[in-house]
Amino acid sequence: MSGHTVEERKLARRAVIAATTGNALEFYDFITFSFFAIQIGKVFFPSEDPFVSLMASLATFGVGFIGRPLGAWAIGAWADRHGRKPAMLMSMTLMGVSVAVLALTPSYAAIGAVAPVVVVLARLLQGFALGGEVGSATTYMLETAQDHRRGWSISWQGASQAIASSAGSLVGLCLSLALTPDQLTAWGWRVALLLGTVIVPFSLWIRRSLPETIHAPDHLPTGHVPAGVWRTVILGMMMISGATIATYLFNYMATYGQNTLGYSASISLGSTLAVNVARFFAILLGGWMSDRFGRRPLMIWPTLAFTLAIVPAYITLTNAHDPAMFIAVNGLLAFVSTLPSGAVYAAIAESLPKASRARTFALVYALPVTFLGGSTQLVITWLLKVTGNPMAVAWYMVSAAAVALLAMALMHESAPRRTQAASA
Repeated sequence: MSGHTVEERKLARRAVIAATTGNALEFYDFITFSFFAIQIGKVFFPSEDPFVSLMASLATFGVGFIGRPLGAWAIGAWADRHGRKPAMLMSMTLMGVSVAVLALTPSYAAIGAVAPVVVVLARLLQGFALGGEVGSATTYMLETAQDHRRGWSISWQGASQAIASSAGSLVGLCLSLALTPDQLTAWGWRVALLLGTVIVPFSLWIRRSLPETIHAPDHLPTGHVPAGVWRTVILGMMMISGATIATYLFNYMATYGQNTLGYSASISLGSTLAVNVARFFAILLGGWMSDRFGRRPLMIWPTLAFTLAIVPAYITLTNAHDPAMFIAVNGLLAFVSTLPSGAVYAAIAESLPKASRARTFALVYALPVTFLGGSTQLVITWLLKVTGNPMAVAWYMVSAAAVALLAMALMHESAPRRTQAASA
């Protein structure tokens, strides 16, 4: 192995660590809000009707998504113009500030209507930071990876989300076991949010130590990209839509388990932990396999299996009323649905021109997340209320998976092993 190759591998590892720590922190605090939606609703949106309080809290969670496309456009453009590194430093700093503000804002009972206003503004800033983080961090991982390890490297973007969600649900589980319901509402959720900020100094330090890639030679094939960029954008948004809805439905299981199936907070959060551990291993396995067997097989076959399994799985889940079954079914579904994610990220990023890669990838990611991820928990809560049918979750998930499957079938192969073999 040449010295140049050794240096490339070292840089790729540092890039993964830098991007993963930042992504993990940002998604930890962004997603932790949804885990504690019931408690946060009581603190900032008190109401005699618990449903109204929960819906207001989930609407505030959704507000964070409005900032995502703005951050994707602004920070993504900054990354394409001035460098991936300064963009990653900017998003990290903004997220740290927004999380601190959100966690330390006094309750509605203490300062009145100012409290929910501050919380909404903090959520907007979180969304703005996260919208820019995804494009710059994912692009950086792609551009520092070796040709035949892009799927593995870029899959850490999604793996960091699973790490964040696992950490958030583990913290939530521990707090729900250690604290009374009143303590969890009064200050427990604040502790969960503030724990995430511990990693900020380390993440900023390691990101400052990275070299810039914006002016490095682009080693990705770009022959057909300019003419096909809109195809990539449209298909990419369809694929991300399916993944986004599935992700936030699985995150919603903490609320679904408590409000719909009547499980305790610890069982519901335990299910969320199982889901995210499964997602972590699935995305890395899928990314690694996509480097060897191609992006399309790793996108299409697991998504088809997931689509066919959803309804039978949720019939079992809703009829069993067994905590172990609730955890196992959600974990298995999450594993199968997440296998394609690394291949999806790689296929989109590999098909975009370098000059606009950070912003375009960020927007392809942010727009579906904004319009579907931000509304998913709100829509599902409303559907469950109106229909009284717990299977509403399953049918919503099936529809999203079918749209993603169609896009995957239409996507061109981009993995180097497959494209080089085809051209040989």
